[in-house]
Amino acid sequence: MSDPLGLLTWTTFGAVAAMTLGGGVLTVTLRNLFHAVLGLVVSLLGVAGVFLMLASEFVAVIHVLIYVGAIVTLFLFVIMLTHRIDSAEEPQTSRQWFAALILGAGFFAMAVSALLRAPWAVASPPVEAASVETLGREMLTTHVLAFEAVSLLLIVALVGAVTLARREETRP
Repeated sequence: MSDPLGLLTWTTFGAVAAMTLGGGVLTVTLRNLFHAVLGLVVSLLGVAGVFLMLASEFVAVIHVLIYVGAIVTLFLFVIMLTHRIDSAEEPQTSRQWFAALILGAGFFAMAVSALLRAPWAVASPPVEAASVETLGREMLTTHVLAFEAVSLLLIVALVGAVTLARREETRP
C-alpha cells in the first residue's frame, strides 16, 4: 500500500457508485411506490456523493436541496394524494418485459460502442474554479432577467399548489 489516499478514494468511489446503482435498482424493481421513491432518494444521495468527490460542494448541496428535498417530496405528495401505493386491482408487471430487455441491451451495446470509439483527451486545459460568490454575482448581474423569471415561476407554482391543496374534495 504505497498510496493509501488513492485506495481511500477508490474505496469511497466504489461505495458511492454502489449506493447510486443499488438505489436505482431498488427504484425500478420495488412494487411499492413509496419504497421505490425511497430507493430514488438513496440513488440521488449517491449522485450527490459523486459531486462531493469531484470537489463540487455547491453543486452537491443544490442537488440534495432540489432533487432529494423538492422533487422527491413532490413524488411522495403525489403518491399520498392519489391513494394508490399498492393497488391489487391492476397488475404492476408489463407483458413486454422481453422486448424492453432486448431494447435496453441494444442501447447499452450502442453506448459501449460509442465509448470505445471516442477519442479521449489525455490532458485538459485548467479551468478556473467558480466560487459561490462568483456564481451569485453572475446570477444577479448578467443573468438577472432569467433569475427573476425563475423566481416568478416558483411563486406562481407555490400559489397554484396552495390553491389546489385548499380546495375541498367533492365525492359523490
